[in-house]
Amino acid sequence: MFKSHKLLAGIIAVFALAVVGAGGAWYLLRNDAPDAVSLESALQSIGASSNGASGRDEELVGAWNVVQGETSFVGYRVNETLGGVGATTAVGRTQSVQGSLHYDGDKVTKVEINADISTLQSDKSMRDNAIKTQALESNTYPTATFALASPIDIADVPGEGETVTKTVAGDLTLHGVTKKVQLDVQGVLQGGQVVLVGSADIKFADFGMAQPRAAAVLSVEDHGTMEFQLVFSKTA
Repeated sequence: MFKSHKLLAGIIAVFALAVVGAGGAWYLLRNDAPDAVSLESALQSIGASSNGASGRDEELVGAWNVVQGETSFVGYRVNETLGGVGATTAVGRTQSVQGSLHYDGDKVTKVEINADISTLQSDKSMRDNAIKTQALESNTYPTATFALASPIDIADVPGEGETVTKTVAGDLTLHGVTKKVQLDVQGVLQGGQVVLVGSADIKFADFGMAQPRAAAVLSVEDHGTMEFQLVFSKTA
C-alpha cells in the first residue's frame, strides 16, 4: 500500500510539472508584440468623430502640436532569436512624445519631434531593462529627435479621410548620433486632427549602437525598424 501511494504521488508530481512546464513554454512562446503601425489602426485609436473641420487651406495654415496620450507613440521593431523559443519580433513603444509641425498653405515647412526613449516598453521587462544599458543605452541617451530637412509639398489640400503618402527626409538623432534618414509616411486629416504613421529601417552601426546581448538571446539582427504613430491637433 505504501509503495502504491508513492507511485501515485510520483505520477501526480510528474503531471503537475508537465502542466507547469507547458504553461511556462506558452508564456515564452506567445508573442504579445503589437502589429506594425498602420493608418487603419491609428484611426481606430482616435475614433471616427469629427469636429467639423472643412479642410480648407486657410483653416489648416499654422502650427499643429502632438496630442499627448495613448494615440501618439514612437518605437522600434527588431527581429531576434531566443533560446528555446526561436524567431520572434521585439517591439517597444513609448507615448512620451512631444512635437509640432507647421503648414503654410502650400507645404509643411517644419516638423520637430522629441521622444523620451528611456520609457520604451515591450512585452518583456528584461528586454526593457537591458536596452537601458545596451544598444540604445537609454539611461545615457534618453532623448531621440527628428527634424524635417526639407519642406513637404502639399499644394492640393486633401479632403477629410483622404490618404496622403510621402517620403520625408530629415535629421534623426539617436544614441547621441545625428544622421540623415528617409521616412515612409502616410497621413490623413480626420476629425480636425492630422494623423501620421510611418517607419524607417535603422542600422545599429550607423548610430554607434552595438547589438544587445543576453544569455537567452541567441541572435539579434543588425538593424531594426523605427516606427511612429503621431496625432496632431491645431493650436488655437
